Amino acid sequence: MTDTPTIKVFIADDHAIVRAGLKQILAETGDIVVAGEAENGLDAVRLFRDAACQVILLDISLPDRSGIDVLKQIKKERPDIAVLMLSMHREDQYAIRALKAGASGYLTKQSAPRELVTAIRQVAGGLKYISAALAQELANSVGEDHETPLHDTLSDREYQTLTLIASGKTVGAIAQELSLSVKTVSEYRARLLLKMKLKNSAELTHYAIKNQLIE
Repeated sequence: MTDTPTIKVFIADDHAIVRAGLKQILAETGDIVVAGEAENGLDAVRLFRDAACQVILLDISLPDRSGIDVLKQIKKERPDIAVLMLSMHREDQYAIRALKAGASGYLTKQSAPRELVTAIRQVAGGLKYISAALAQELANSVGEDHETPLHDTLSDREYQTLTLIASGKTVGAIAQELSLSVKTVSEYRARLLLKMKLKNSAELTHYAIKNQLIE
């Protein structure tokens, strides 16, 4: 009987209690170990290089940078590494964008511990991982005759700006949260309004609610 290869995992999440919970779950497995952790995007990019890991658990909402941006940078440096995105958002909001950006899988933080372990093992083996619910949703959409929703034409930053504005945040607050200038966020807002043929933030918010883009 051969020993099961150890899977080294790096955790990037800004909540210490979440990181502790993930480490506790993984400590109960015999084949997964935590090789490092980070609490923001900058540290994630800097520290994962020394972790010699096969899988990164990456929070999509980091305090200093978008998890999607961090994902793209990590995949640019290490195309071979498997990145499993973790999020508080429903899968239909960010999962497809994350997978298109290079993620190997997407899990909500409400997922059961067993599902997390299964996902890590699966992506470490070179496969993709999505939940049964998302797989069903994708299957249902195959063959449907429908136009691409306007919000699917947005860039990741424009989409993020849309959801934050629709959540009631000002341009100034968004700029601070995303570590961008007010001018840059204003440009994202102008571009997304143009692409979506909307006149103002009120119409944008109405669209987001109607299309269930915010909780």
